[in-house]
Amino acid sequence: MLHRALILILALAPFSTAMAAAIDFRLGSEMAEVIYKTQDADFGYGGADIGLGILLNDEDDLLATGSILVSGSNEGNVRGLHFGVGAKIFAGILDFPSPVDNQTGASLAIGAQVRYVFPGKMPMAILLEGFAAPDVTSLSDFKGTQEIRLAVELEITPSARAYIGYRKLEVELSDGLLPRNEEYEVDDKAHVGVRFSF
Repeated sequence: MLHRALILILALAPFSTAMAAAIDFRLGSEMAEVIYKTQDADFGYGGADIGLGILLNDEDDLLATGSILVSGSNEGNVRGLHFGVGAKIFAGILDFPSPVDNQTGASLAIGAQVRYVFPGKMPMAILLEGFAAPDVTSLSDFKGTQEIRLAVELEITPSARAYIGYRKLEVELSDGLLPRNEEYEVDDKAHVGVRFSF
């Protein structure tokens, strides 16, 4: 099923001469995700990173994601520090055992990213990003979505990057489905990943 998701992402990807592209593969003990990313230099002052992804987990949950992140570099003494702001759409199906119905829905989240690049012959970076969607920007069974991710990246070559990280991705569902004040965890584990640019 993951190869079908990759084919779908590539078919939907907006190719143009103004865009650089990358494929991001992310694996955890209970999760797999593939993201197609482009960088549009014509968008705004510093350009924008645009991503389309598919996430699967061992609970048979399926989430599609679409994101846009506009970032810039610090002009002060800390040149390796980068800040970004953007939006992310989560949409999909959360699989529940019978007799509970599967939950479907979507959320539009806003968020931010902070990334610091340590200079060197083989540059390393640390990244922290988070996105949140309230009930008002969520549809159907989804009543909100929160994602926070921390990662350490190592640039192997200019076109290949490896990383290890941790992500917590939760979806708030309709009242009464889960115990009070609990949210459904789509991902709450460490992961490793590679990103190939072309």
